[in-house]
Parts: sequence; structure tokens; C-alpha cells
Amino acid sequence: MVIKHTKHFLYKLENLFASSEYMLRYEKGNFKSGYCVLNDAKIVIVNKYFPLEGKINALIDILIELNLDPEDFKEKANHDFLTELRQTQIKFWK
Repeated sequence: MVIKHTKHFLYKLENLFASSEYMLRYEKGNFKSGYCVLNDAKIVIVNKYFPLEGKINALIDILIELNLDPEDFKEKANHDFLTELRQTQIKFWK
């Protein structure tokens, strides 16, 4: 899978969170990594001042960290997207 830094791709990632038990919020904050995961409350907070590419990269990092089960998604599109996203080898250039 090719990671596209487009609004549509961001929407697909946001839709995964909307279909999961985690609530996604964009807020300003002093996050070291640009995001914060409150596991007990099942809330994910991403820095709202991130550019589009930063938001997408943060959401992918969070999805990998949360280790969500594709079988938990009712919609086949979300199931397939998460499965394909997990099989993608992501390389970040520094």
C-alpha cells in the first residue's frame, strides 16, 4: 500500500478511529511526539497544528501502537483498509 498524504487518506484514517472504540480529537498541546493516547479513557489526541502529512504519520503511528484487531470492524472497507495498512512496511525518512 502506498501511503498518500492527501485529505482523502486522512479521512480514511479518521474513519477507522470513528469505527473503533477510540475517540479521535485534534487539540493543541505540548505533546513530545505530536500526539497523546489516553488508553484508560480510549481517547487519542493529535496536535491540531500539525500539517496534513504530520497528522497522517501520527495516526499511522497510533494505529500501529494500539494494535487494533481488523475483525472488530463491522464495515468490510475498514477491515480491509486496516489489514492492508498493517501489511505495509512504513519507512520514515529523517
